[in-house]
Amino acid sequence: HVQLVESGGGSVQTGGSLKLSCAVSGYLYAQYCMGWFRQSPGNQREGIAAIVSDSRTRYADSVKGRFAISKDNANDTLYLQMNSLKPEDTAMYYCAARQGSGCALTIGPDGFPYWGQGTQVTVS
Repeated sequence: HVQLVESGGGSVQTGGSLKLSCAVSGYLYAQYCMGWFRQSPGNQREGIAAIVSDSRTRYADSVKGRFAISKDNANDTLYLQMNSLKPEDTAMYYCAARQGSGCALTIGPDGFPYWGQGTQVTVS
């Protein structure tokens, strides 16, 4: 069973930076995809960044060039570096994981069986 625990959220001013972490426990098979999603009140949960087990990455247009997803395999941790933050980035941020090589953001939340509890990011 895979467990995910996010940390690193908080409040920041427009233009600031935050780095989210997601600690992974349990076992993911050799091919997997991990992603960051976010959800603000009244909106659907959206995928914003994903990384395949071979380190290929995908980004939503809304965060491309500002956010960077990475993973530290030695420490079983997923990261999301967020720069040039905007008020519209305010949301609850979740990390998620799925087995297999498919890692398109279009898979959507339903395609990810493992989720963290979320960490709030507020940009003002």
